[in-house]
Amino acid sequence: MNSLELSKLLELSMSLSRLSLAQEGREVKQYAKSLLSALSQSVTADAIAILYGDQHALTILACNGLSADAVGRQFLLSEQPRLMSIFESDELVSFPANSNLPDPYDGLLLAEESRLPVHACMGFKVALQSSALLVTFDSLKPDSFEHLSDVYMKTLQTIVSSSALRMFEAERLYEQARSLTHTQSQKSVKKQILVGESAVMHSLKSEIELVAGSEFNVLIQGDTGTGKELVAKHVHFNSQRNDKPFVQINCAALPDSIAESELFGHKKGAFTGADKDRLGKFAAADGGTLFLDEVGELSLTLQSKLLRVLQSGEVQAVGADRIHIVDVRVVAATNRNLKEEVKRGKFRADLYHRLSVYPLFVPPLTERLDDIPLLVGFFLEQLRGTLNAKQVVMDRQALSRLMHYDWPGNVRELEHCVSRAALKAKHQQWQANIIEIHDIDIEPKHNQQKRQADRLIKEEKAGPITMKLAVELLQKDMIVNAMERNGLNWSAAARELEMDRANLVRLAKRLGLDVKKQMS
Repeated sequence: MNSLELSKLLELSMSLSRLSLAQEGREVKQYAKSLLSALSQSVTADAIAILYGDQHALTILACNGLSADAVGRQFLLSEQPRLMSIFESDELVSFPANSNLPDPYDGLLLAEESRLPVHACMGFKVALQSSALLVTFDSLKPDSFEHLSDVYMKTLQTIVSSSALRMFEAERLYEQARSLTHTQSQKSVKKQILVGESAVMHSLKSEIELVAGSEFNVLIQGDTGTGKELVAKHVHFNSQRNDKPFVQINCAALPDSIAESELFGHKKGAFTGADKDRLGKFAAADGGTLFLDEVGELSLTLQSKLLRVLQSGEVQAVGADRIHIVDVRVVAATNRNLKEEVKRGKFRADLYHRLSVYPLFVPPLTERLDDIPLLVGFFLEQLRGTLNAKQVVMDRQALSRLMHYDWPGNVRELEHCVSRAALKAKHQQWQANIIEIHDIDIEPKHNQQKRQADRLIKEEKAGPITMKLAVELLQKDMIVNAMERNGLNWSAAARELEMDRANLVRLAKRLGLDVKKQMS
């Protein structure tokens, strides 16, 4: 080991010692970012990544030199032989520059030449009980790491391992790290991940962690498409009831004629068509959690019956004589302002207070724009399997456009937008292993406003435009846009526009819109 290497190792050791003292009790991802910064001073590379996971899958906690959407991507070890080799070894693993093993970061490098046909790659593992940290180094220069001595890299690995082990011994950090482990099937785990590192998402995650361990009823509020169902699942799976049923029901899809039966069950012969006994959602969720999505859509009649169950825990099926006691935690969600609904007499005040023992607010995407690269990476990783591609990536210009859009449909609209773009790119690049997304079919908010203004000007040039016509044109645009954002669902569009569904359909008919195109 030469004097320069020795100096770098001493500096790394001192940096990580200071880091351990300063970071104790802080988040795993924050520690990973600080560790990454220290490693960047010790090894010169085009890309360095720190991953966490188990024998099934790894997730990037921090990286430099990779695209912004790389953080949060999940890599299944069964599909990534390089990462598998590093995970299975206790020593530093270096790959030949001309290795034909696929590289997990192919297409994700920020360097001008993002493809990795011939390059230097190495990495090592830090074993953490049943999980591990992996540190990987990549360089576009094939001989970039050859000057590093074996003793230098082995000592570096020892220093990093010692620091990481000290940090992960802290119980709170270890518990947070465990929540990142993906030991279930990829699909089921992804449904439970709350993607985001913005301040508002950190606050939401802290609130969830706080309330999940209690038995309080929870009211989740937020705009359409923000991820309220995901928050509800997170509350359940982080509670003491996590091994019990999680039952959900969409209250907006419950006509009064069947709502009572759906919620509380019915006996055979209770009404026409009741040819057998049926458990209601409350009975099905006994011992677990019942998620009432769009609870603000319940009629006042149903609200009173729901209140009775929440007050007493007693459920009586339609047509039954006996009353059953159920042990159910209720988590409800709405995109309505229920306080205002209470004032307007549309929602019972006593039910509101029963449901909102602990309210949670899910922020709109416009309040967490910094999370867009993480969300995009998450969606692209899901699409990779769907499109049967080695990698799906998005160029910087396309990502920049996503960052400058106002996202009225929030995360759901972003997911659909990315999915459409990926599908179109796949169609154009059907022979490629790496699908590159260049085009995004959105326009910035100011362009939408300009388009509406241009339309009014065009109408005015054709002849004098009245205030009534201007209002009708605006109403048409708002209805069409709301329907597109909500998948042609009239009920969802009505909720977004804060209108009664029937009134919205009547208005659309009057404006000459086709009301037969609907999904509900």
